[in-house]
Amino acid sequence: MEGIERAPVGRPRGFDADKALERAMMVFWKEGYDGVSLSELARAMGITKTSLYAAYGNKEDLFRKALERYAEGPASYAARALGEPTAKAVATAYLTGSVRATTQSGCPAGCLGVQGFMAAGHLGETGRDALRAWRDEDRARLRDRFRRAVGEGDLPPDADPEALAHYLMTMANGIAVQAAAGAGRDELQRSVDVALRAFLSV
Repeated sequence: MEGIERAPVGRPRGFDADKALERAMMVFWKEGYDGVSLSELARAMGITKTSLYAAYGNKEDLFRKALERYAEGPASYAARALGEPTAKAVATAYLTGSVRATTQSGCPAGCLGVQGFMAAGHLGETGRDALRAWRDEDRARLRDRFRRAVGEGDLPPDADPEALAHYLMTMANGIAVQAAAGAGRDELQRSVDVALRAFLSV
């Protein structure tokens, strides 16, 4: 398959599981869930299918682990944004982080999670549950942060934390789709600037 980095095969039994998972994450990110076979994943990871099954489970299990790795690595901007001191700063860090993560050099364009949702029909229950949990947790954390902002007087009393969280996630998903379609960082950042003005009008 074109575009997938081939890792050397014949790796000893004690292979670097962390590095292999990183490779799997990159393959899923670039090719999507249904764009790559288990054999191709094993080759890219530099291990045999037998070792893959033993270390990670089936393809859905591997995808779930790759998604967790993605959330802790390239998509960790979402968790960091919650630590900003104001709702405005949270929204700015969240959307700016989304632009950077989906357009970073040396990585596939777009978002692994959004790619996964687009292929959700090909995922079994394990994969769909992992995606839903990832999405719902992200939205719940934003909602709770904005609830706190209302309580602190940083947002007005009639602000809707749930709607604000959904708005930011919708924008971030749109950024990922546009990035995957070839939109550049500067173009996407201009869209973020417009979105933040709408957010701040609350």
